[in-house]
Amino acid sequence: MNTYLLFKSLHLIAVISWMAGLLYLPRIFVYHSEATHETQKTVFKTMERKLYNYIMMPAMLLSWLFGMLLIHNLGFNVFSELWMQVKTALVIILTFYHFLLGRYLEDFATDNNIKSSKYFRIINEVPTIILIVVVFIVVFKPL
Repeated sequence: MNTYLLFKSLHLIAVISWMAGLLYLPRIFVYHSEATHETQKTVFKTMERKLYNYIMMPAMLLSWLFGMLLIHNLGFNVFSELWMQVKTALVIILTFYHFLLGRYLEDFATDNNIKSSKYFRIINEVPTIILIVVVFIVVFKPL
């Protein structure tokens, strides 16, 4: 069996799952910040917690694990290529964004959110832009 293709497939599955969460959680925050009834807020808290802990966190960890296995398989000299350096920097930014969302999740869980729904609509664009750049960099390796 070709371990490179296995790791690449598992990496792609994990990244797709992680990106789905990074795109969906801020959207839930939009609705949560606009919610007026306690029942709605309770439902959003449950959705946010389960999405973050049961989907996003494992998907992020697996994305990193299989990404590192791919790098190991290719050889660490791949970091001499600028496209890989840029991709790695963007993935690190996505990881910080992931943990920022975790902080907002804690704020909502303790009813301490001070951010507006407009704020969450705007930051919801961050992973989309990074995703587009990463896909083009990985496919075309222009740098």
